Amino acid sequence: MTATAPPATSSDPTAPAPSTFGATSLPPGPRMPIALQTLAMRTRQRPFLERARRRYGSMFTVQVAGLGKTVIVSDPELIKQTFRADADVLHAGTGSPLRVMLGDHSLLGIDEDEHMQQRKLLLPPFKGQRMQKYESVVAEEAAREIDSWPDGVELATAEPMQRITLRVILRAVFGAEGQRLQALEELVPEWTTLGSRLVLAPWMQRSLGGRSPWDRFGALRRQIDAIFDELIAVAKDDPDLAERADVLALLVQARHEDGTPMSNAEIADELVTLLAAGHETTAHTLAWAVERIRRHPEVLECLQEEIAEGGRTYRDATIREIQRSRPVIAFAGRVVRKPFALGGYDLPLNTRVLMAACLTHYDPALFEHPDRFQPDRFLGVVPDTYTWIPFGGGIRRCIGASFAHMEMDVVLRVLLERAEVLPTTEPDEAWAFRGVVWAPGDGGRIAVRHRVLRNGEPALAAAASASGLTTSSPV
Repeated sequence: MTATAPPATSSDPTAPAPSTFGATSLPPGPRMPIALQTLAMRTRQRPFLERARRRYGSMFTVQVAGLGKTVIVSDPELIKQTFRADADVLHAGTGSPLRVMLGDHSLLGIDEDEHMQQRKLLLPPFKGQRMQKYESVVAEEAAREIDSWPDGVELATAEPMQRITLRVILRAVFGAEGQRLQALEELVPEWTTLGSRLVLAPWMQRSLGGRSPWDRFGALRRQIDAIFDELIAVAKDDPDLAERADVLALLVQARHEDGTPMSNAEIADELVTLLAAGHETTAHTLAWAVERIRRHPEVLECLQEEIAEGGRTYRDATIREIQRSRPVIAFAGRVVRKPFALGGYDLPLNTRVLMAACLTHYDPALFEHPDRFQPDRFLGVVPDTYTWIPFGGGIRRCIGASFAHMEMDVVLRVLLERAEVLPTTEPDEAWAFRGVVWAPGDGGRIAVRHRVLRNGEPALAAAASASGLTTSSPV
């Protein structure tokens, strides 16, 4: 999950010393008042940015309230140069507004050596055989939610998808269910929703004596941290801790390079980061998936036929096309901390650089007919690292990318196995900005007819199993 933040000021302890290199400069950009540019970025982001790209090229400067002057980049070569810059030259964490939301120790709020050390600790659960163990958890939670939907009645899928992905990440992070996890299931959505509204509104990040949104946000975080402290204590006393595969067990056993254990505060910040980043973006991508496939019956038919045959290739391509055409995170951001030249400009220190998935994914020079929803474009094709960037890139690429793809794959499979998704001729759902993510404006509405099950299992799955085929495999 990537977002933007105000540039550091002279009072920022993480800010570097003033630059001593040559004259700095910024590319040209729209000259509209900041208020109008801010409104455009919040309400009509892509049309605003597309107009700027047509006039100024693939690198231009915008001015947005709370962000200052910000450079937008959409050329793959410039994106590559930015992603591959040294970690001490461009920061993604210390200047991020997510640091305020997630904590000073969050993987999304730190940089350089500290970031790499924490990344190494968090990466193992989201790779290889460990990740494969979570597929059954995803399938179980998806089936439980989907089976509760009424036949033939249209409903928004954003909240149901969030319930699925939150339950999955809770079980993956903590490895169990119980009263404390039920409490987190109630607290985390409210905390995440409130945080998403506050994260890009620094003027609201102030206490009003217990009555402000910021006070409520802090109170929720304290409740969450108290539960974390209890779960950490239980984990430390678990005689079978070394045999557990959940993330909490891994962090409790982790050691820094000097041999010291992670503090409760460090563990809590990483846990809350995984909970926030690990469910909301995936849930909204799944809501977009529903919105897209209902409006493209030929895609829906191909997906259905493939599931009946036990395949998954077309489903993989569909997921990638959804992420291309409906990126829930519009930008991957960096902040200039040391002299950095890009596209012929020596960018001033503390300049924010945003790699724009919302532009790159729609560039006709990179994707033919970019406004068309065409999963076939990814059949047998591995997306290019610098043109398809829903998970960011470089050393900051989302560690949960493979997990998220697996989760979307399994949820879509279970949905299409257990229910017939009814197409619609309704207009496309509008894009709605939710503070951090872009979501379908009507929540990704769906109507289904449940299929007849055989011995509790979908008939399609039973047929595939009987023919010796499998409908799921590791990503």
